[in-house]
Amino acid sequence: MAGTKTRGVGRVFFSAAQIQRRVRQLAKEISKDNEGRHLVLVGVLRGVFCFMADLMRYLTVPADVDFMSISYYGVGGSKAVRVTKDLDLDLEGRHVLLVEDIVDTGMTLSFVLGYLKERKPASLTVCTLLDKRVRRLAEVPLPYVGFEIPDEFLVGYGLDYQEEYRNLPFIALLSEEKPDTEQDAEQSA
Repeated sequence: MAGTKTRGVGRVFFSAAQIQRRVRQLAKEISKDNEGRHLVLVGVLRGVFCFMADLMRYLTVPADVDFMSISYYGVGGSKAVRVTKDLDLDLEGRHVLLVEDIVDTGMTLSFVLGYLKERKPASLTVCTLLDKRVRRLAEVPLPYVGFEIPDEFLVGYGLDYQEEYRNLPFIALLSEEKPDTEQDAEQSA
């Protein structure tokens, strides 16, 4: 892994081979369930891009792709969600598969599902690579789940810590020795 930063990465949860095997299985299930349909895959940037690209390659049904981006902002003592990059495609009457990297509390997913339902798709289903069910606050439908995970901070395969580690081909625990200064980062290079 020349050029891949691994300092600060702990135990590997899912190897690259395990991930690819599971993504192929998910794509097979999704393709079977959507035979005869033309899907629109919608990803919420940024963490989903590795998973979504691999999933799309393994699908055997036609699929268009679009992305949206959201951000959080404080309102009083709570956080609210806002769309910062909207979709380019019209979803009305289309079969939409919302692809997520990780579902944690379910609050963000609940917002996105409501937002997409306003676009009047013919169908709307969700596929997530990782499900952190133990932290769930909002019940959300998850017909396609790659892996259920414990309440740990994971990085790799699109998942980041301060924009780092997305490029790792595996998913691992972020260790306690993560670099938090430029000097630490330079020493690990």
